[in-house]
Amino acid sequence: MFAENITHFARVLRRAGVPVGPDRVLAALEALEAVGLAHRDDVHAALSAVMLDRHEQQEIFDQAFEAFWRDPKLLEQMMALLLPKIQGKGDRERAKRANRIADALAPPRAEPAAKKPQEGADEQIDYETTFTFSDRERLQGADFESMTVEEFELAKRIAEELPLPLAPVRRRRHEASGRGRIDLRRTMLAMARQPATLLPRFSQPRSELPTLVVLLDISGSMDRYARLMLHYVHGLTRRHLKVHTLTFGTRLTNITRALRNRDPDVALAIAAAQVQDWKGGTRIASCLDDFNRHWARRLLGANAAVLLVSDGLDTDEHGDLSRAARQLRLYAHQIVWLNPLLRFDRFEPRAAGIRAILPNVDRFLPVHNLASLADLAVALRAPRVPVSSLLAPAASRRAA
Repeated sequence: MFAENITHFARVLRRAGVPVGPDRVLAALEALEAVGLAHRDDVHAALSAVMLDRHEQQEIFDQAFEAFWRDPKLLEQMMALLLPKIQGKGDRERAKRANRIADALAPPRAEPAAKKPQEGADEQIDYETTFTFSDRERLQGADFESMTVEEFELAKRIAEELPLPLAPVRRRRHEASGRGRIDLRRTMLAMARQPATLLPRFSQPRSELPTLVVLLDISGSMDRYARLMLHYVHGLTRRHLKVHTLTFGTRLTNITRALRNRDPDVALAIAAAQVQDWKGGTRIASCLDDFNRHWARRLLGANAAVLLVSDGLDTDEHGDLSRAARQLRLYAHQIVWLNPLLRFDRFEPRAAGIRAILPNVDRFLPVHNLASLADLAVALRAPRVPVSSLLAPAASRRAA
């Protein structure tokens, strides 16, 4: 009976997004045999030690443990959640993952059985008149980190359909058009075929979408954002061939060819097999230096833009991040930095990695929900705001 409870608890964690396999269930049973069941804290410590592999999963585990193993004060906590109260920053952070735990513990919803019309009775059609927001509209402002598993799957499908973030760029070459400037060469060639007819030919500058290079941070702190951004980039790759995607954590990996598969599940499975440093550390300086030496000249042609998706929390002790960012700025036409930390109203660039990259980017935008991705094209067409002003002290910025 106790083994069944451990197995059920592992299923709850898996539904909440924590990868718990059969090997960890067996390890959990062995750990409980070693520590015994006399003390609740010992059981909690033993299970978390063998069932988790990352520090970010601890909060989900704690909430699932409290709900699953029937805390005596669970009823008081649930009643407190129903009462209106002012939440501080710490409360919001603790409530982020509560949706996933509630979704994992909830029983599967049964489909309502259709009522068969009685013989001889007139067929009656009922209409549902409840006014609700659609799932797409509701998810626009939801943070990726606070979504349930079902909401996150729906958000990934929506991200595949979002529009391209870059506007077409006018080139020097011209193309035929119905209006514009007179193309003298084409006009004279037409008169050579029909001398008695003078029909001017027109041309206009050719416009085309610029090359887009996506540098995606896949470290542990960016896990949930990186997974949804891969679906967003896969949708861009299917509609625009000039998209190149490289992931970086502790090393640089080019997954462009994998994302060209039309099936998103197959494309991401191939990409996951190529990436060896998923949810690892962050060596931004070394990875940017590797990109500058091996990929920049090949990928960053005329008007090419770089989409840097990272929180800027660098742990590289040997690289020079400022020098690597300055060199990347020389190759790229523009650098757009998408940072999920900008979702906080009082964000300040205090981390050394953020302060090193920030002077070399053209745009500094948030990427934490579907609305920020959908508005990316509008934000890139808006007048540029000098991002160097963010490096000023907070007191001077408020005074300004």
